[in-house]
Amino acid sequence: MHTAEHTTAIEIQRCIDACLNCYEVCVRTTEHWFKLRGKHVGGSQLRALSDCVAICQTNAGFMRRGSQFQARTCAVCAEISRECERECARVDDEQMQRCAEACRRCADACERMAGVAA
Repeated sequence: MHTAEHTTAIEIQRCIDACLNCYEVCVRTTEHWFKLRGKHVGGSQLRALSDCVAICQTNAGFMRRGSQFQARTCAVCAEISRECERECARVDDEQMQRCAEACRRCADACERMAGVAA
């Protein structure tokens, strides 16, 4: 039987993993987006990807350190990941759809952690 602390530790690690995976997928997707759109790339997808890369990396760090602010960073990470999921899902492209899925998994994990830690 798992203790509440053990379950929380497992959930924290799952959330960190989801954030780091989302970070990596968003970085690859940003590179893909530049190849797809050329040097004049911009718009809402690029902003969403850039925001998601930054917050996922930041949130993973907050969680690794056991920061007192991790519930708040998880909530913000979930919100930004949901936005990136929506933006990527709008593009009919395999890599963009993979990114939307990674963002969804990250947002789901972060929402759970924000609720647990709140």
